[in-house]
Amino acid sequence: MNGAGLLLPRRRRHPSQYIALGLIAFTGTMMFTTSSIASGGSSSGSPFEQIQDNSQAVMVGLGILLGVYALIITEVVHRTLAAAIGGLLSLAALCYYSSQSYTLGEVTTLIDWETIGLLLGMMVMVGILSHTGLFEWFAVQAYKRSGGSVWTLVVILCSVTAVLSAFLDNVTTMLLLTPVTIQLAKVLDLKPIPLLISEVLFSNIGGAATMIGDPPNIMIGSGLSAAAIEKAGYPDLMSAGVTFNDFILEMAPGILMTIVPSFMFLKWFYAEEFSGTRVRDIAELESKYGIKDAAMLKVSGTILVLVVVNFFLHPITHIAVSWIALIGAVLMLLATDRHELEQPLEHVEWSTLLFFAGLFVMVHALQYLGVIELIGTYVTKGIQMFGSDAEGDLVRLAAAILIILWVSAIASAFIDNIPYTATMIPVVMQIAHDLNIDLGPMIWALAFGACLGGNGTLIGASANVVTAGMSEEAGYPISFNEFFKAGFPVMLLTTAIVSIYMILVYVVGADGGATVWKLVCIGITMFGIIWQVARGRSKGKNFADALVDNDSEAFIELAESAVDRIKSIASSEE
Repeated sequence: MNGAGLLLPRRRRHPSQYIALGLIAFTGTMMFTTSSIASGGSSSGSPFEQIQDNSQAVMVGLGILLGVYALIITEVVHRTLAAAIGGLLSLAALCYYSSQSYTLGEVTTLIDWETIGLLLGMMVMVGILSHTGLFEWFAVQAYKRSGGSVWTLVVILCSVTAVLSAFLDNVTTMLLLTPVTIQLAKVLDLKPIPLLISEVLFSNIGGAATMIGDPPNIMIGSGLSAAAIEKAGYPDLMSAGVTFNDFILEMAPGILMTIVPSFMFLKWFYAEEFSGTRVRDIAELESKYGIKDAAMLKVSGTILVLVVVNFFLHPITHIAVSWIALIGAVLMLLATDRHELEQPLEHVEWSTLLFFAGLFVMVHALQYLGVIELIGTYVTKGIQMFGSDAEGDLVRLAAAILIILWVSAIASAFIDNIPYTATMIPVVMQIAHDLNIDLGPMIWALAFGACLGGNGTLIGASANVVTAGMSEEAGYPISFNEFFKAGFPVMLLTTAIVSIYMILVYVVGADGGATVWKLVCIGITMFGIIWQVARGRSKGKNFADALVDNDSEAFIELAESAVDRIKSIASSEE
């Protein structure tokens, strides 16, 4: 036997395997290249320049933006194609009004490769984990804890989503939980879309509570730190720079106030879908939907835990979360089956990644056309209408908080909150400097508005788009209008609640009473939850039903009895 006969037959690779692995490497390379250009690594700087004082360019940009949203809302074409059309038209407008042409390499710098890298890395890891049976096992455990009650199951899933979104990020959380939810819906014969919409709404709510929970918060934490503010040329505002702990202290109390009202709305809105029980044989479910590959789960699970730990260490290590996700994805590919890529990569939503690429190109091109600067200009003019120029003027401070909060919420609903936040970070610094207003409250108004505003529409937040893409891949497409009907009211409700919180803490408590008002808000919220649950439990309801117990009938009876009592007193006096 010759030496060649001892060689094992080489497995032929499918071209898609090389393409997919090449795309991962390309994404990493573009992240490095783009960050180098942004940090001054290129001597020539950015090839794009702001169009100055051209109202026609702004109007054309607004027309493109509205046209793309019309395509998405009416679903005449797929949202990915609509974003691609918007990107091409906005680039054409930018070339026309700047009298310049741009290479493909220059155009790619408009894409936020940090976001693309994070999504791609997490999608690969989710694809690998999906083959271990982990998601099916988790779905069975959630059903066991619910006792068969559909609404209890919803509360469990939404609560887990909110907590994970706060300590991971909402995109990662939805990448992990969307397969679980779809599998659970199939087993229990439920409609998966209401479950998914509820979860993604709570992912945006929960993600707002911490610096690493939502991409806009990550950007704000980086762009409005003390060092970043000084670098931007505002050394007098450095004292307002934010830290990791500031997000928890300032954002978490306001988010806590929105939890129960959001649950109550969802219970009312999906009254039919979230009612009743589903009885299944738990032993049969556990045997059918158990862990399929324990060895792969141990290896891939360990790598995922290390990735999550590094997410937490991001404020210390300053390693980009996108790099962490991509490195984790490559390690997981190497540790599982290095000769097979088709199965791990089948969960990568290429249409979702292309949608984000088109959206980033469109929004950043519109930024250079002056569209988003127009928003900042009108925000500044709106604030200038209130109060005087005197430092510490509470009327102007209240106006600044409410205007930035609501403009951010509405704009983030219709413009993806990542590029919007990137644009507004320098705007809030300029407003604080020019109008002599405390920067701190405006930072939190921007964070609240961008995060909660993401619930407004299907394309308002990255988590929404990712969830819609995975759901569509599984055969359950989520339409723009279906998401809007549930998401927009939740956005309005939570933003209104946060408005009250911010006025109490930063305006009423402006003279050293902010901490007291935070404690008051937390105390009232916790008392309300305990009282609500106690009333419901006294009626024989479980915790989930008691949490959203409708007391309107009790209040009506109480009011009627009070009126009858007053009438009886009045008649006796006569």
